[in-house]
Amino acid sequence: GLQATTDTANFIDSLENAAGGQLLPDGRMRVDDREFVVGCFPVGIDAEFFKTAGAVAELPASDIMRIVGVDRLDYTKGLPQKFRAFGRFLEQNPRYRGKAVLTQIANPTRESLEAYADIRKELESLAGQINGMYGDLEWVPIHYINRSTSRERLASIYRSAAVGLVTPLRDGMNLVAKEYVASQDPSNPGVLILSQFAGAVEQMGGSLQVNPYDVNEIAHAITTAIEMPKHERQARHAFLTAKIEATGAGNWADTYLEALSKVNPNAAAPLGGSSSLRCAIRSISNSTREFKSFVVNRNLDREQAPPTKPLSN
Repeated sequence: GLQATTDTANFIDSLENAAGGQLLPDGRMRVDDREFVVGCFPVGIDAEFFKTAGAVAELPASDIMRIVGVDRLDYTKGLPQKFRAFGRFLEQNPRYRGKAVLTQIANPTRESLEAYADIRKELESLAGQINGMYGDLEWVPIHYINRSTSRERLASIYRSAAVGLVTPLRDGMNLVAKEYVASQDPSNPGVLILSQFAGAVEQMGGSLQVNPYDVNEIAHAITTAIEMPKHERQARHAFLTAKIEATGAGNWADTYLEALSKVNPNAAAPLGGSSSLRCAIRSISNSTREFKSFVVNRNLDREQAPPTKPLSN
């Protein structure tokens, strides 16, 4: 199972061209003596959680328009391009200086690798340049937060943002786009700007779609989103919300499990429905916690044990 129809098609092409695969009349794939099914199963979210959490923990109203981005600190997420695009937006629209901010939450990942250390330095440098060029004592254009944030807090930040800026250079899905939409106030929703190279774009036709490499296009989309009339924002949000709720996490699990059961009806029955899947996930989580406890206790035992003579070669 893959996230997007384009990924599914590319995978089938790869099997045919590189592995001698054959697409059978019934839709199955054959590679050597194996037959299997390839399908598209776009993952969903718990939309109700973000809808409720965003409303309960809503941030205080402000005259400053927030543009929000939430991404892993990863070179595939297009963060330098996003910062440059916001800088271009401020350059082209002096009237919004002091009235709009970019809040970028970048969860740290793989910090020990040189490539990730480099992108962190680049983002800090870009944020400093843009803040130094356009900011003043009362207004800082870019709020750059390099740490993890709870889901409840994210929902309130999403809801406070007039624009959700989701512009990865490449992404299998990107659930932040769906979380942003689900968190919005339907009576006065924000606008989603989405990379054309994110898998979520196939389901989210009500977004403003951009080339994440083109900073001018992103800057223009920010202006369009901020100035969009309320009735259009509401119409786009209603369309996106219907799609997100119809393809939520439970639906994704049930659809996938149903497809598995059809691949080989004679095999043992798979997990029955999303409730059983949640039970399985809880079981895995419990096992993970038990393993972590085992590791901690083992390390404590080692620290308390007397030193032993090292083994010879």
